[in-house]
Order: sequence, then C-alpha cells, then structure tokens
Amino acid sequence: MSSHDEPDYRIPQGGGVPWRNLSREETHRPDERDIEITAIETMAIAGNFTWGIVKVETDADVYGLGETFRAEAALDMAGRMGIDLEGENPLDIDRITELLNQRYTGCGRIGQAAFTAIETACWDIKGKILDVPVYELLGGKYRDEIKIYCDTHAGESLGEADSHDPKDVYTPESYARAAREVVDEGFEALKFDLDVPTHRHTDTANRRMDNEAIEHKVSLVEAVRDEIGYDIDLGMDLHWNFTTETAVRLGKKLERFDLAWLEDPVPPERYESQKHVRDKLDLPVLGGENFVTAAEFNKAASRGIMDIAAPDINKCGGLWEFRKIAVICDLYGIPIASHNISSPLGTVAGAHISAAIPNFVAMEWHARDVPWWNDLAVRTHGSGPVLEDGYIDVPEGSGLGVELDRDLAEEHLTDGSELII
Repeated sequence: MSSHDEPDYRIPQGGGVPWRNLSREETHRPDERDIEITAIETMAIAGNFTWGIVKVETDADVYGLGETFRAEAALDMAGRMGIDLEGENPLDIDRITELLNQRYTGCGRIGQAAFTAIETACWDIKGKILDVPVYELLGGKYRDEIKIYCDTHAGESLGEADSHDPKDVYTPESYARAAREVVDEGFEALKFDLDVPTHRHTDTANRRMDNEAIEHKVSLVEAVRDEIGYDIDLGMDLHWNFTTETAVRLGKKLERFDLAWLEDPVPPERYESQKHVRDKLDLPVLGGENFVTAAEFNKAASRGIMDIAAPDINKCGGLWEFRKIAVICDLYGIPIASHNISSPLGTVAGAHISAAIPNFVAMEWHARDVPWWNDLAVRTHGSGPVLEDGYIDVPEGSGLGVELDRDLAEEHLTDGSELII
C-alpha cells in the first residue's frame, strides 16, 4: 500500500481475514443446471402461529418455497441473506448453507430458522430441475406414509382457554372429550399440554407443583386413558417448566399410564437435571425442540438426556441438517418424533425428510384449530389433502410436490405482508 492510499478499515463479513472463500462466481454444469439465484422474497401468513414463507427465485423460470420458524425476525434475516446469495447456484445446497453459516456466525436460533427456509426452498428448486421429489434427493424412502401426532393443546383451543377461568377449562372431562374427537378423526397418536393452571393459585416462579397440582395433572391423564384406551400413542408436554424433583414426582405418578413420552419436563439447557429425570423415570422422556444444530444434538445425546428426540422441522437449519441430526440420534439408538408448528408447506418438507430417515416415529401437527390448514397447499401430482386420517402420503410431484393456494394465502397474509407467489 502506497503512503498516500487511505487504509480500508471495514471488516469483511465473518470477521478477520476471509481465508475460506465459499462463494463461487461460476460452476461447470450443463446449461439446464447452470442456474443462479436472482432474489429472495418473503411473506407471512397468519395461522394459529405466524407462518414465515420464503421464496428463492432463479434465472431459470423456477422458484422454490421454504418455511421458517420464528417468522418475524427470521424472515427479516432471510431477506438480508438474499444479497449474499445472488448469483449462487441453488443446487449447491450444502455449500451455500455453509457459506451462510460462515458469514452469519453467531446468529443463533433466528439464523438457523432463516437458513432452514432458504435451504428448503433450494431443495424444492433442485427437485423441480431434476424432476424428482425431494425425498429422492435426501436418500430415498423408508416409508410412504408419515405418521402424524395431533397436538391437542389442553382440552380446548388455546384462545378459548385464555378467555375463561382456567379451572373451568382444564378439566378431566374436557381432556377426555378432546381425545375422543381426535381419535375419531383418524389419529393414532396425540399429545396434550400438561403444564396448565391448577384450581388454586400457586407461586409458579419457583417451578414447583404441590400435591394438589400434581393430582390434578394425574386426573387429566387418567381421564384420557379411560376414554381412548392404551392402543393410542399418548404424549404429555410440560414445556420445560419444572424443577427436577417436581418432574420426577409427577413422572412417577404417570408411569402407570404407559405414555409414549413425557416432553420437556425441565429447562433444556440443564443437562444434569434432564439426565436425572430420565434416569429416575420408567417412561420415555422426549426433548430437543430447542436444539437447532447437529452439534447440539450430539452433545445432548452423548449426555444421555433423552429417550426420543424432537428436532423442529423449520428451526434446525434445513433438511440436510435434520438428516445429520437423525444420523447422530440413530447412533445413540434415539428415535425421532419431530416438533412442528408449521403451515402445510413446512409440514410437507418435514414429511420428505421423515420418509428418508430410518429412526422416524411421528411428526407433530399443531393446527387442528385452523379450518383452512389443509386447503392452503395443493399437490402438484395426484390429488387429495396433505393430511388425511392422521397420516401424510409423501407427495410425488417434483420438488416438495405442493404449491400454495394464492387466494387463500393472500386472504390470510399478516398486516404489511405482500403476496410473493
């Protein structure tokens, strides 16, 4: 540098000297696969959660769709990531995901959610370009149908419970009634929230339940089992709310009901607490929805904190990262019952990866209160709803095999969001 040159004090993205350059200005492929990302667009749909949809556009008149968890913040980040991906070939999925990881080091769960939507959209593009379903690109099929477990909330819709006295809502009768309805709809697996208010005010800040609260929870589970019997898989979710001793006391009383799992009994980052609970209980403990990388699942699995893993479909960094998580869990003998609060788009993405891994058990469905959920996505090959009788037939159309209904998506856009499809 000559003495009269002004120094450039700007630090490159990723920090430090950019020695590892993962971007590529050109690739050597036949014309039909020599394509580029031209833009990334986003929109948000108001379901029971806000569903964040990402569209990756290309210069080949082909686009892909993906969905993200934590929609508001992740959509903003995904949009900004589009600048870094313009000109990249969307078929290089692993490389461009690694590129994003390098440039957005330290972006945490929000970044992983944004990666997921972009990465899923790239799989959608790749399947369309090669004219195969995404599951074929992920290794092929272990199964044609994906078993869905219905998140049945707490006996009533969450909105209903929020507007009434909890003691009149969270009753054994309401749990039993909801369980019967779900089973009659064709589901062979369901889950309830068990961390619900009790009949007497308690100090919830200390994460403990007294005897009355514990007996209330036991009565809810007992009512469900009396109603639907023991041939139906039944999970109970504690949303990481309780102390070690409370989780053990409650879990011991629930062992006789042969639960499919007890979910997140203690806070996720407290590994020793989780291991203690798992060691003490003679029922499966499920966890992992708050872990978002293969490395985190490896740490959790190696410490023996869970019997069943629940990576989130649209939170863990993408379908390939999900596959890495499944491989790690399989090495430890841990099955997958994935967490999922998505629209049909994200749920179908989950169905593709669920078909392609050996240790899949079930995937969550969280939208029983949304009457138009099944209408939002349309199969591009064949016909029929995405979800039927508690199962998803894995789509056979190219890419994800579904497109979103434009009119329905536009009708339910969040304020300030614009249609991108």
